[in-house]
Amino acid sequence: MIQCSFENGNKAERGLRHVTVGAIAINENNEVLLVKRAANIHNGGKYTVPGGFLDRGESTSEGTLRELKEETGFDGEIVSLFRVNENPNRPKEDRQNVDFIYLVRVIGGSSTLNNEVSDIHWFTKETLPSDEEFAFDHRDSIMKSFEYLEKEFPLPIVG
Repeated sequence: MIQCSFENGNKAERGLRHVTVGAIAINENNEVLLVKRAANIHNGGKYTVPGGFLDRGESTSEGTLRELKEETGFDGEIVSLFRVNENPNRPKEDRQNVDFIYLVRVIGGSSTLNNEVSDIHWFTKETLPSDEEFAFDHRDSIMKSFEYLEKEFPLPIVG
């Protein structure tokens, strides 16, 4: 569990919401890159988009590209802010996060596992894991991104 405190040392209230970022990384075949979380972390063994908590001093786009690199070894380029998921009652969350999800084009690097990730894999719309196989509610955003790739609509999605 993350323990938060303010600059003055006071503990953050239980209702504090955290900022998270995620990359819907797409390759030239319109496949999406997913990571399987390592067994020893929350929701271990389940798929998610590369992402995590925003660090102090970075923008949401910087955090997204950092998380992509840390969790997959790939370098990316931001295409667009895709979704701001601000729903306070998101399923599968252990705390209330506000998630900034970006569409990202992979531009380099190579697949590299780390202590947070047990598998890195590209999926098509047809081969995407089921909702039960996801750690968080990212499958909905991924399905919306496939719709966007087929026929663009105004971005970002909020909610």
